[in-house]
Amino acid sequence: MNYSLEEKVAVITGGTTGIGLAIAKMFIEQGAKVVVTGLEQEELDRTIEVLGPHSFGAKADAASLTEMDALLSDVKARFGRLDAVVLNAVKDEHAPLGKITEAQFDKMVSINLKGVLFTIQSAMPLMQNDGSIILIGSTASVAPPAGMSIYGAIKASFRGMVRALIQDAKGTGVRINILSPGAVDTPSLRRALEKAAGGPEQADAIVKSISQRSPLGRIGDASEIAKATVFLASDASSYVNGVELFVDGGLTQV
Repeated sequence: MNYSLEEKVAVITGGTTGIGLAIAKMFIEQGAKVVVTGLEQEELDRTIEVLGPHSFGAKADAASLTEMDALLSDVKARFGRLDAVVLNAVKDEHAPLGKITEAQFDKMVSINLKGVLFTIQSAMPLMQNDGSIILIGSTASVAPPAGMSIYGAIKASFRGMVRALIQDAKGTGVRINILSPGAVDTPSLRRALEKAAGGPEQADAIVKSISQRSPLGRIGDASEIAKATVFLASDASSYVNGVELFVDGGLTQV
């Protein structure tokens, strides 16, 4: 079974921290050339230093169609091909009912939904016959915590979107799947829980509760999500298309 990504070219949005950075590291370990996007040039520069010579940084806002189109045009000019796209960029604007603002809603939809759809649309013409598009979802698609109604709704919408997209992509050889992590110990998880629950103490309590409820008795590590992403990007998953793969220690199954 071939999990190698040798000579594949991948774009990873939101690849400078947490899960995105872990995915970029593992893609490179498996032989891929990786383009990571981020919003801050200094952070991108630090990321490229960590990832090494097979990585490239691109300052691009996932919510901007113009910036993402420019990025993909540059990828085409630089490499002449695109084999994998990992849609990981995310905006955390959580709040409980009664405190949700229109600005929060618009920001969440712009990056987490609109940006995903239009990046896929722009990337498709560049994809190779065995290309793989991976949307980073969340277990919030089926079990959103309190305070994450917008986020849960967006992640749940991925299922309907991908069901249609795989039909649109018929005949191209490009596969489109969703990888939905459970709780993973990253700064973004803590940030999201603090916003949703009202502070760091409440966030700690939620993490502890999730660990206790998990069949594995813990939350995940970013490297575990990266391993599953490598599988979906590799030839080992050549007949896997249109699925939502939960990587959550079994929590959503009980």
